[in-house]
Amino acid sequence: MSFPEDFQDLLTDDSKALLYLATLMPDGSPQVTPVWFSTDGEYILINTAEGRAKDRNMKARPRVAMTVQDPRNPYRYLGMRGEVGSYTREGADEHINALSLKYDGKPYNIPAGQKRIIFRIKPTHFDKH
Repeated sequence: MSFPEDFQDLLTDDSKALLYLATLMPDGSPQVTPVWFSTDGEYILINTAEGRAKDRNMKARPRVAMTVQDPRNPYRYLGMRGEVGSYTREGADEHINALSLKYDGKPYNIPAGQKRIIFRIKPTHFDKH
């Protein structure tokens, strides 16, 4: 499933749009976090520290919901449902650094002992607004 053409501007490396990621806690309640993200054209790439709630939730329950909101127009957003296709630590430090340069304009300072992980999420449904 391809990303909608009319929302490509929110998915580029030039966009500072945040993605709101909804995962499920062990008791079934939702957990939502605004996150930096990128895309490889097919998957949404989320970078987090191992051990955080979203990390634990996506490993145990891979179905997620996401919203990317236009920073220039809060009423324009792309809603998505999807499933984690894979996750890896390989390249995760470089990825969080690239995201930090995109969103904050400076390198990311990984705290001592923190292990970063990239989740590749395949969108299965789009809801355009």
